[in-house]
Amino acid sequence: MKRIATLFVIALLCLCLAPSAFAGDKVIKMSTTTSTQASGLLDILLPALEKDTGIQVKVIAKGTGAAIRDGMDGNVDVIFVHAKSREEAFVAEGYGTKRYAVMHNDFVILGPASDPAGIKGDASAADALKKIALAKALFVSRGDDSGTHTKEQALWQATGLQLEEKTQTIVKKGKEVSVTAVQPNGDWYNSIGQGMGKALTFAEEKAGYVISDRGTYLKYKFGRDQGLNLEVLCEGDPLLFNPYGVIPINPEKFPHVKYDLAKQFAEWLVSARGQKLINDYRLVGRPLFIGDAK
Repeated sequence: MKRIATLFVIALLCLCLAPSAFAGDKVIKMSTTTSTQASGLLDILLPALEKDTGIQVKVIAKGTGAAIRDGMDGNVDVIFVHAKSREEAFVAEGYGTKRYAVMHNDFVILGPASDPAGIKGDASAADALKKIALAKALFVSRGDDSGTHTKEQALWQATGLQLEEKTQTIVKKGKEVSVTAVQPNGDWYNSIGQGMGKALTFAEEKAGYVISDRGTYLKYKFGRDQGLNLEVLCEGDPLLFNPYGVIPINPEKFPHVKYDLAKQFAEWLVSARGQKLINDYRLVGRPLFIGDAK
């Protein structure tokens, strides 16, 4: 009788522990750009994902460059970033299995209403940056090897101005990281080594210019009580296009990753359900992202 009672207790404990063990098995780690988190989009997507699939996502938000390095080190199961050429190289080098085109928005050049460099209405982002440089007006760069920082460097190169390569040490998540970038030279250029939100607030405090993805800008402008005293002064240039992709990490290179769950997550993002949630996410009637799945 005593033996039967013991077996009953063991069986009961197994039943109690099984759901939590199962839930733990469905947790994946994702390294992603700060803009997907700062925009508030993940707050919409991830609860819906868990409801539909049971998959929970542990988010590690950092710049695109650092997120890609996490993937190259096998530290995460999936990356969700926005630097298409670097993403394609990541897959071509065997770190990821496939790039899923998830969504896009665009970058905008922001500045104070006083617009000391006179860029308001410029259709060319390169021309706008050239004016900022010639006026020596304060410019804030994320300087953190993010997707936004990558785009900013491409735009500076498009100006035809003389640039120089600089390496600086920044601190991310308590760790020192070296970041090398091409940039203009001058005291007016401020490379702060911070994420998008901090770059926006720094530019606001200093009445400077800054490049932002539109989603994070709208979130800071209209999604907070304090708002943001920066205005969109340059937009619409095709060079400002900003596509996002999600990439499961290759299990042939890193057998420990949860590839099946990461793939399910990626396919959910590009499903009709995931795309509708992305397209429906708005602030004051403005879409922050547009789904790209076909």
